[in-house]
Amino acid sequence: MSKFWSPFVKELVPYVPGEQPKLAKLVKLNTNENPYGPSPEVVAAIQAELNDTLRLYPDPNADRLKQTIAEYHGVKTSQVFVGNGSDEVLAHAFHALFQHGKPLLFPDVTYSFYPVYCGLYGIEFEALPLDEQFQIRVEDYARRNGGIIFPNPNAPTGCLLPLEAIERLLQASPDSVVLVDEAYVDFGGETAISLVNRYPNLLVAQTLSKSRSLAGLRVGFAVGHEDLIEALERVKNSFNSYPLDRLALAGAVASFEDQAYFEQTCNAVIHSREKLVAELKTLGFDVLPSAANFIFARHPQRDGAELAAALREEGVIVRHFKQQRINQFLRISIGTEEQNQALLDALRLKL
Repeated sequence: MSKFWSPFVKELVPYVPGEQPKLAKLVKLNTNENPYGPSPEVVAAIQAELNDTLRLYPDPNADRLKQTIAEYHGVKTSQVFVGNGSDEVLAHAFHALFQHGKPLLFPDVTYSFYPVYCGLYGIEFEALPLDEQFQIRVEDYARRNGGIIFPNPNAPTGCLLPLEAIERLLQASPDSVVLVDEAYVDFGGETAISLVNRYPNLLVAQTLSKSRSLAGLRVGFAVGHEDLIEALERVKNSFNSYPLDRLALAGAVASFEDQAYFEQTCNAVIHSREKLVAELKTLGFDVLPSAANFIFARHPQRDGAELAAALREEGVIVRHFKQQRINQFLRISIGTEEQNQALLDALRLKL
C-alpha cells in the first residue's frame, strides 16, 4: 500500500485469471482456450497487415468489423459495439449501464469478474443462489434491481439458460438492462441476439477468444438497441478511442468470413466434450450438463483441490476454485483428442 494510491484502490479485490504456465510439455486445460488454431484465412489477413501502414492509427470506429458482425447476426451496424476482448466490453457496460443506485443482480456461482467490476465502479450488487442443480431460477430476479448480468452458458458451470427463460427475465425487468454474456454460446447454445429488436433493455456480449480461436488477439463485441450501444461508445471514446489495432481488426473480420472452419472446429470441440463426459462418468465423476467448451465435474470420493494437485504432478493443469459451494469441482477445458486422453490417463493413475 502506498500513500500515492487513490483511496478506493486499497479496497479493490482484483480478478485472478487462470494460470498461464511457462513450463513446456504441460497439458493445459485450465483457461478455456480453443484447442484448435484460428482459420488460415485469419493468419493470412493478419500477415497482410504487417506492412508500412502500421505507422498509422487503426479505424477508431472499426466500421468494417461492425458491418461484418451486423451482417452475420442480421442487425444494423448501429447496434454493434466492439472492444478489446469481451472483458473490456463488459467493463464499459458496467460503467455505462449499471450505475443507478440499485443492486445489480447476478448468480452466486458465475464469472468472477462481475464483483470485481462492481468494486471498481462502486456498484451495489446481490449474488443470487443457483438452485441445487446449479441452474438460474428466473423468478429470483423478478425484484428491484439496477440491472441483471449472467453468462449463458454460465461459467464455470457450463449450464445453459434457454431463450424462453431469458425472455421472462427481460419481461420482468423492463426498466433495467439485462446483459447476457455469451462467451461460450457457439458450443451448444442459442444466441439471444435474435431478441434484441424486441427488447430495448437487452445487451448481448460475445468474444472471438473461444469459438473463433482468437484469445491472443483480444476482440469482443456487444449487440443491442442503439441507445445502449451509444452509451458504450460514449464511455469508450472517453477512455480509449483505439481499442483494436490493425492486426486485430483484420483478423477479426477474416474469422467471420471462414464459416466452414468455424463450424468445423466448434463441432470438433462439441464431439470431444461429449466423449470426455462419457469417459469421466465411467470413472465415477458427477458432471454438470455443459453447452460450453469446458465441463464442470467432481468425484464423490476425491477432494477437488487434492485431485487438481495430483493431476498437475502428471503434467495436466485444470482449474480449481476455492469458493465454498464449488470447491469440490474441477473445471476442465476441452482439449484435443490427445490432450483429453492424457487427462484420462492421469486420472486413472490418481483415482
